[in-house]
Amino acid sequence: MGDTARQSAGQAAEDLSQERELTEEERLLRRRARRIDAYRKAGRTLARLELLAPLRERLARLDGAEALHDLDEPSDLYGNGIVEALEERVAALLGKEAAAFFPTGTMAQQVALRCWAGRSGNPTVALHALAHPEVHERNAFREVSGLRPVRVTSEPRQPSADEIRGFEEPFGALMLELPLRDAGFVLPTWEELTEVVAAARERDAVVHFDGARLWETTVHFGRALDEIADLADSVYVSFYKSLQAYGGAALAGPRTLIEEAKTWRHRYGGAVFQQFPTVLSALAGLERELPRLPEYVTHARVVAAALREGFTEAGLPWARVHPEVPHTFDFQVWLPYGVDEVSEAAIRQSEETGTALFINPWDEKGPGLSMTEVYVRAAALEWTAADVRTAAADFAARLPGAGARSTTA
Repeated sequence: MGDTARQSAGQAAEDLSQERELTEEERLLRRRARRIDAYRKAGRTLARLELLAPLRERLARLDGAEALHDLDEPSDLYGNGIVEALEERVAALLGKEAAAFFPTGTMAQQVALRCWAGRSGNPTVALHALAHPEVHERNAFREVSGLRPVRVTSEPRQPSADEIRGFEEPFGALMLELPLRDAGFVLPTWEELTEVVAAARERDAVVHFDGARLWETTVHFGRALDEIADLADSVYVSFYKSLQAYGGAALAGPRTLIEEAKTWRHRYGGAVFQQFPTVLSALAGLERELPRLPEYVTHARVVAAALREGFTEAGLPWARVHPEVPHTFDFQVWLPYGVDEVSEAAIRQSEETGTALFINPWDEKGPGLSMTEVYVRAAALEWTAADVRTAAADFAARLPGAGARSTTA
């Protein structure tokens, strides 16, 4: 290990020692503030996430808005005007009869599935144990909408057709999250997806896609958006996760379903007075980001392979990039270190080199095992595979034991 890396490791150990004197909440807040500050100041990163940008930069999202919509028309009122224009655009992209704009995906999916429950007479929704409503929405299906979620599988993969056919009780709807984020942004193959949908149809169940990131799936499936969406009875998409809009979501499906959904949208408090800034940012995302997503997915595969190579060359005892070939432009990295160690190494790399390789927080997945999500966006296109390998080696040198590995290599 060189003098610079040795000094960095010593400073990291001192900082960790100081952190341990804080309360858990103070420690996490301090780390988050350092991580975001280092990311904002970094000259290089794999993704420039607009959601972390200052307000002034966020407002720049609307520069050139006159090319997106007629700015001389009146502002929207409770879902008309520009909101309807966005709804029509989304319906056309997904090949559905109609679409409805919602302020959040949580609301959109509850409304969709309660509408289907009313039509089928069965409030049971089959989904994955790692699906967003099960992990991140505080039991909203059950507590707010009277739905009964049942878990088809908890394995870190998409459900299989056999699991759908063999599930032990009836369900009115099957919800598929495409991609399944908490399993590693994983997707089935096109053949697997069509078989799962067919298995649900055999059971007289409707199929709903949680497609928050559906925009990213065309490269993996080798199909256009409307062909993918055509498999489902209804589809939800997000505008901020892939398209960098301010927020918002849409539900697309049969016209009769969408008209009913708009009624429930009002009842849930989703008929917002004016939403034109968010809608304009969504239109900007569809116009500017959507065409570039396949390029990001392709480059994510280059980045993932280079990370694996960089970790191997650095002599890490074990590291995993999951999936090995990313299904979208997001994937996971797993390392055999505690959260404190990898977090400090990532932050210090950003602070000291101006290169932010890992910008997201690390999560504990077991004793001495941590995972983070890697996002690849437009900023990553400037990175060659060699750049990624070099950054991976520099990061690895900041981890505990790096000197010993370097000595024995």
